[in-house]
Amino acid sequence: MSWFESFVLGLVQGLTEFLPISSSAHLRLTAAFAGWHDPGAAFTAITQIGTEAAVLIYFRKDIVRIVSAWFRSLTNRSMRGDHDAQMGWLVIVGSIPIGVLGVTFKDQIEGPFRDLRLIATTLIVMGIVLGVADRLAARDETGGKHRAIKQRKTLKELGVKDGLIYGFCQAMALVPGVSRSGATISGGLLMGYTREAAARYSFLLAVPAVLASGVFELKDAGEGHVSWGPTIFATFIAFGVGYAVIAWFMKFITTKSFMPFVIYRIILGVLLFALIGAGALSPHAGESAG
Repeated sequence: MSWFESFVLGLVQGLTEFLPISSSAHLRLTAAFAGWHDPGAAFTAITQIGTEAAVLIYFRKDIVRIVSAWFRSLTNRSMRGDHDAQMGWLVIVGSIPIGVLGVTFKDQIEGPFRDLRLIATTLIVMGIVLGVADRLAARDETGGKHRAIKQRKTLKELGVKDGLIYGFCQAMALVPGVSRSGATISGGLLMGYTREAAARYSFLLAVPAVLASGVFELKDAGEGHVSWGPTIFATFIAFGVGYAVIAWFMKFITTKSFMPFVIYRIILGVLLFALIGAGALSPHAGESAG
């Protein structure tokens, strides 16, 4: 991997990690369209450490408060009913599905799941799911004809059941094209949470899973076409761009719909199928040269 490739891929990672359009799919597609080697699951996981560092800084007050309350609740019974302490446990519970499934399907994640036809399918299907979830949320928030505005849930109402559902939604993002934020936000909206609550918990839930995945994949950084220098460089690029995207996205969702992302996902998925069907793009582009 050249330094230019790592710069572009780090930029793509930072731009797409927090948007509901799938960063892993865009890294895969960027390489395929440019004629580069597939950067691979290891590169993706490691550069995500950079974007998660951006999450740690942006949500530092929330994270410090949650971690502090969780540790105090281990020895102080009176703290166990505290919302922040409970959030700590819910993040742990919600991280179990992706941990178990990530280890179980590691070979598929690094191989068959990176087929561009599967990516095109997940882009379209999850785009439709996000669109339906967004419309339901908008209907509740604005009120339809002859119906009252429905009050949607906040994170204070999050329990173990919903935490696990969030966790399984996050685990779906092991398949490129699904999108970690897209799946968890869709799940949250379908369970009746506000856009802001769904996005905030999505980002918090991703921290332990992504950091663990990145550390686990560090051993592969020097193998194949993934080398230390370019990978670390891409990780720093992803961090800087990712922080700016988080700040913009959290403001965007308070007043705007997810429909632009829905339309983008569907168009990109259809375009992929068209290019593959016309023979202009191989569904395994870049894989064999790794």
